Amino acid sequence: MNNLLTDDRLNMVMQMARKPRIHYPGALYHVMAKGNNGEDVLREEMHKKKYLEIIERYKEKQGFILYAYCIMDNHVHLLIQVEDIPLSQIMQRIQQVYTQWFNKKQNRTGHVFQQRYKALLCDKDNYLLQLIKYIHLNPVKGNLAGGILYQWSSHRFYLGKKGNLVNTDYVLSLFSQRKREAVERYQQFLNQKDIAEEKIEYLNADEFLSTQPPSKNVKKDPVETISIDRMIEEIAENEKLLISDVSKKTRQQKISDIRKAIVLLSDKYSNDSNKQLSEKLNVSTSMISKIKSQDSQKTACVEKIMERWEKENK
Repeated sequence: MNNLLTDDRLNMVMQMARKPRIHYPGALYHVMAKGNNGEDVLREEMHKKKYLEIIERYKEKQGFILYAYCIMDNHVHLLIQVEDIPLSQIMQRIQQVYTQWFNKKQNRTGHVFQQRYKALLCDKDNYLLQLIKYIHLNPVKGNLAGGILYQWSSHRFYLGKKGNLVNTDYVLSLFSQRKREAVERYQQFLNQKDIAEEKIEYLNADEFLSTQPPSKNVKKDPVETISIDRMIEEIAENEKLLISDVSKKTRQQKISDIRKAIVLLSDKYSNDSNKQLSEKLNVSTSMISKIKSQDSQKTACVEKIMERWEKENK
């Protein structure tokens, strides 16, 4: 399925429900993350610097390839090629570390980014260059200072800026094996017709798997994980409780149901261990195991709590 790469197209995708994501070494994703409620969570120079520092740190640790980025005041575009570690784990680390740093810096609590990031599986062979072009032209489209030379995009790396953050060699080699000529042709490419006229193919998991022969290297990456702290915060808000109410010692049925819902949801959406859940919810690890293993724990009230949270996090 071909889709025009326009802002309308991207906004539509941002509203789509989460689905399991394809993972295989070499998969290319266009990743987008927005500030919660459209807030400028990357507005200052130190914010953008910190976000890029975190990306570079985890790029080295987790072995992914970064072809392009653009850090705006209230959103981020990344073009990432994964290797052995799934995108969900990569982005969870980046977003969580930045959230913790930002909240501490601003002396605040709560969400920093809007729900979860969105990521689109891309056809690298046909659309890598068009995606880089789209990302690098974002500041031009937004009439930002510097235009194409906007300080917080990866465009400058393609012009010769030193550093290990962005992998430019492969992309430039598509233009020419001679570095100077490759850079010139890359710049000419950016000046070609508007990107809205280009067709970009995004693939969902089912579309991709239906076209591929069976392979042990191609897997469905789990739905993006979410921290247990955030889950507790969101459910407490949904149920009109204080966060501290969720872990307080009580025999109230409502609190018990909320804890069960959190345990069951964490089993699906979080990487937290039973020990971590036990500490956060103030219940024993044996109770955590019991909730996960016994269907009788999932009562109608528990299901309603789970449904409310999942509906808000589509």
